[in-house]
Amino acid sequence: MKKLKHEAELYKAALLAAMKYAEGRGAVEFEATDSSSAKLLYVYRLLVHDKIMQPLPADQVTEKAMRHRISMWYARQLPKDHPLLG
Repeated sequence: MKKLKHEAELYKAALLAAMKYAEGRGAVEFEATDSSSAKLLYVYRLLVHDKIMQPLPADQVTEKAMRHRISMWYARQLPKDHPLLG
């Protein structure tokens, strides 16, 4: 896995963007009581289902790997000069 310089911040922004995508699509309505892990798993599966993101191999699906994959997906959406990419 390629380590991102600001991966924690990228992940937070990526999860928010993915949740906004999922809610905008009408696929889900997240509650304040939903855990971060549950949100991550749902948006990961939705992005894979919608063919927006390549799935991880079945034996490598871990929370850490899903966080990284979503962070990488979001990083590719950002402009090259974005502070989180520095």
